[in-house]
Amino acid sequence: MVKNMVTFTNIRLSKRSSFLSAHALSCLISAAVVVAISCLSLSGCSTHADSSRRAYTPAEEAALASDFPSPRRAGLGSEALDYDPWESFNERTFSFNFNVLDHYALKPAAEAWTRAVPLAVRHGLANMFDNLAMPRRFVNKILQGRLPGAGEELARFVLNSTVGVAGFFDVAVRVGLHKSDADTGQTLGVYGIKPGPYLVLPVLPPLTARDAVGYAADSFMDPLSYFVSPILADIGRSAGYTINERANHMTEYDDVEDTSLDLYAAVRNGFLQRRQKSISDAIRDRDRSWWIRTNRFDEQTESTFNDNQQIQDSAVVKSSE
Repeated sequence: MVKNMVTFTNIRLSKRSSFLSAHALSCLISAAVVVAISCLSLSGCSTHADSSRRAYTPAEEAALASDFPSPRRAGLGSEALDYDPWESFNERTFSFNFNVLDHYALKPAAEAWTRAVPLAVRHGLANMFDNLAMPRRFVNKILQGRLPGAGEELARFVLNSTVGVAGFFDVAVRVGLHKSDADTGQTLGVYGIKPGPYLVLPVLPPLTARDAVGYAADSFMDPLSYFVSPILADIGRSAGYTINERANHMTEYDDVEDTSLDLYAAVRNGFLQRRQKSISDAIRDRDRSWWIRTNRFDEQTESTFNDNQQIQDSAVVKSSE
């Protein structure tokens, strides 16, 4: 009997150790990807952007004005607005993502998904994807010093995971806990790390060198990465999320394609604007939360001081009587 129990225990330990070793191997692979991207970003910082872009007619330049952000709107310097030293590589990759991957894979899959799945179910799945990303947002809000926001993330997760049936229904928003976002790339930006060159990789969304490092770090905070490798978990979750989002915003994608003369520039500059705005909003949220906490502490200190002063004054009056 004892011998059988020992054998069973050894089998369980061997399975657990093999699982841990596989997960450690996947972590090492992801870390290698981070190092490689970091080296690319350092080499890209020493190169200059290619200025040999084709000349547009005055009518085309007027049409493109809406695609190119103004420095005042974006909140960035003119150098950072279009820092794209890898433009030739990025445009080729963007062409593959858009003309091949999207047209022959994502768009047909999204159209089939739209016909097969009702809109309410697609919105519910989007809520579940958002709920699964809670660890990433929670950790990064703590690192950014947005402690009230981190508390709201935890409360949203508990409510939506229980009352909201594993996150399918967003019941937290009905009690005033609204969606917000945070990731490692944003955290690096909050601490002053520059975005580096713009980067387009196959399959992945638009990035900068800073956000590519953050994207790799975020994969370790995906709950699915503890059951399969972080890379496979991220690819699987991203594929499902992308198809679902593509189906939910089919019209918006088509409108962008029809109205943009230079789709690559429109996507790049739109991404850089939104990214800078998200970092500015995170800094503003952090400063506001700390200002409220500081003022509250000062008010409590002043109230305590006034109470003590009144007690002392009363004691002096009684002693004089």
